[in-house]
Amino acid sequence: MDLTVRAAELDAADPLARLRAEFDLPPGTVYLDGNSLGAPPRRVADQMGRVVREQWGGRLIRSWSEGWWEAPQRVGERIAPLIGAVPGQVVVADSTSVNIFKALVAAVRLAPGRREILVDAATFPTDGYIASSVAELTGTVLRAVDVDELPTALGERTAVALLNHVDYRTGRLHDMAAVTELVHAAGARVVWDLCHSVGVLPIALDALGVDLAVGCTYKFLNGGPGAPAFLYVRRDLQETFDQPLSGWGGHREPFAMAPDYVPAEGVERARCGTPDILSLLALESALEVWDGVALADVRAKGLSLTGFFIECVDELLPPGTVEVLTPRDERRGHQVSLRHEAAEAVMTELIKREVIGDFRAPNVLRFGFAPLYVTYADALHAARVLADIVTTA
Repeated sequence: MDLTVRAAELDAADPLARLRAEFDLPPGTVYLDGNSLGAPPRRVADQMGRVVREQWGGRLIRSWSEGWWEAPQRVGERIAPLIGAVPGQVVVADSTSVNIFKALVAAVRLAPGRREILVDAATFPTDGYIASSVAELTGTVLRAVDVDELPTALGERTAVALLNHVDYRTGRLHDMAAVTELVHAAGARVVWDLCHSVGVLPIALDALGVDLAVGCTYKFLNGGPGAPAFLYVRRDLQETFDQPLSGWGGHREPFAMAPDYVPAEGVERARCGTPDILSLLALESALEVWDGVALADVRAKGLSLTGFFIECVDELLPPGTVEVLTPRDERRGHQVSLRHEAAEAVMTELIKREVIGDFRAPNVLRFGFAPLYVTYADALHAARVLADIVTTA
């Protein structure tokens, strides 16, 4: 069947099609970089205007006791269903890097006598940087291993393994259930980085017994540039969750101004400093888009979209022009990565033509497919523009 006809039929049958109208997207632009920065939900701008005028401007400092202080937990409860967590286990605060630091140090402290941290060898750079700092500060040894090598790498020395649910470069999806079970069988803790999976995949942290997880909110959750990250701490670990950044935000009585630190009960102890209220409330508004959305539908469309894009690339580009790095089966997130010798120049030209993806050195083109607003017509148009660029260069 003609690709144009197929794209139209798939878009007509899309159960999520109505959600595209919820986003503020420039006319004529195909946006395939939601895996780096999600598009803004339309409702956010109006809500932020009200926050500035009515809360900050109208209530002034009184707003701290009228909902601001509780925002990290309240917004965390909105994220919890998206990662398979019951209430009371997610807090939104600080950045992904800071939360990885908290989680890793706490995990090492939960494993006295175990002096090794394992990190995914293909990890996003900040994860590796933070893991290196944690190893240095805690006197542990850091070892980078391929996820496929975990069965032989894990041992009685391993305190914690820090792993990416979806590989940021290739889009490969790791088996959270199998890997978590493997790490636990070795007596270690697991910290999952969900930055490239939250908002596109059904995640079941509680059901799988995951210890700790972190994730950003400015990618597929559309929280806006620099939106605060979240931290999941499994309920039975919270009482002994000894995070190293004992700021006033995580104190049991933060406004008592006591000289000694006493951690708050529950996941609130994972907080550190003063919350980023404007970013938090923008994120809270953005998350309303998810009300009534079934993650199974999101996953089904994401697999279909990425599969259709790969099919278009295969059909429209001459053989051997690009190499598809992303798994062609269901072991992928919602991005497609292509290798091309002139990837940077190709992406620059794509963006000039209003097809926005991104480039990863030295030779990878990345295209992120956010099912809430990307269409099959978008995928086809992107493949056609890509084919025109690489065949006429």
